[in-house]
Amino acid sequence: MTPILRRTLAALTLAAIGLTGLPGGVSPVQAQNLFAPAIHVNDQAITGYELQQRARMLTLFRAPGDPRRLAREQLIEERIKLDAARAVGLVVEDDMVRTGMEEFAGRANMTADQLISSLEEAGVSQQSFREFVRAGITWRELTRAQFASRVSVSEDDLERATRALTGGAAVRVLLSEIILPVTSLGDAEAKQALATQIAEADSEGDFAAAARQYSAAPSAGRGGRMEWVALSDLPAGLRPIVLGLAPGEVSDPLPIDGGLALFYMRDIEETSVAAPEYSAIEYAAYYISGGRSAEALQRAAQVRAAVDTCDDLYGVAKGQPPEVLERGSKAPEEIPQDIAAALSQLDPGETSASVTRSNGQTLVFLMLCGRSPKLDGEAPSVEDLSNFIRNQRIESFANGYLEQLRAEARIVEQ
Repeated sequence: MTPILRRTLAALTLAAIGLTGLPGGVSPVQAQNLFAPAIHVNDQAITGYELQQRARMLTLFRAPGDPRRLAREQLIEERIKLDAARAVGLVVEDDMVRTGMEEFAGRANMTADQLISSLEEAGVSQQSFREFVRAGITWRELTRAQFASRVSVSEDDLERATRALTGGAAVRVLLSEIILPVTSLGDAEAKQALATQIAEADSEGDFAAAARQYSAAPSAGRGGRMEWVALSDLPAGLRPIVLGLAPGEVSDPLPIDGGLALFYMRDIEETSVAAPEYSAIEYAAYYISGGRSAEALQRAAQVRAAVDTCDDLYGVAKGQPPEVLERGSKAPEEIPQDIAAALSQLDPGETSASVTRSNGQTLVFLMLCGRSPKLDGEAPSVEDLSNFIRNQRIESFANGYLEQLRAEARIVEQ
């Protein structure tokens, strides 16, 4: 158990909130009321016991805001989500829930059994924790099934995102901002609740109204509207979050020094780019005898028609002396100037036959294989970046779907 979690759980001992069974001092009549329905969501009930358990768990997890209010909102949403899953026949198996419990516990460097034991010591049952995880996994699986086919990540998306995150492209964004100052621990809960409400803004007008009313940023009088800003000029931790927003979307509340920040994406574009810096350039050179003679140029044309990638040149050179084909990755300063000049005009997979060697007696058939940008830090993997973009877009669809389901739900409090 981590020291923070140990201290948190120790502060919520049996003497404070009860350990197992019914809360201390609860009479049979009170207990009966505790297990009676407190809220009905469509045809499902939420009991007072469930509300108490969730609020207690959220307190232990140090969730921002009023735990009782948050418990009510979470349980209502979970009933709505489970209803939607049930309507399409989606059932999450117990082994998936167990895996989810292990993953959740892993965030605190604990096993699921260790976390369950700690929660039970503080009065939260294993079943309450299990159903919390089950609801999250069910919604994830449902929204993936509903929206994954509608979400695609193109090569252009990945290229733009990679270049944007590594400083290789002049991507700029048009944002609106809201900065909510937090002055005390008590104020933090109120501001978190306000930020969550603002994050549900449906339009730029709604966001601008909130900015004028609540934001402490100098842009508040302009409805939070900022000027165009290069993505590379934003803080490194903010770049992937902003890049995951589509125009018209609001970020989740982001903790900053002394407050919370929210951003509304008004527009995004990729502008003209200055010549990027590369750490390495990979190319292949196939040497053809005859210089710029008609026969050599004809041979170069035949090779060009036969290859699409650098790998294809191995087939062209098969059976010939090894020295007729060279392929490698070199730093730009290591490449001869004439070859570097020819390569600078090419995109990966394109070819050139403008360079000769051996006093003009050998034609050099060049093909650019690829370029590696010079990075300030470690570049995200293609898989991680693709998953990030895809999940952001699915989440956007899912949020809209949940709002629709909530609007259609019958919610009755006893």
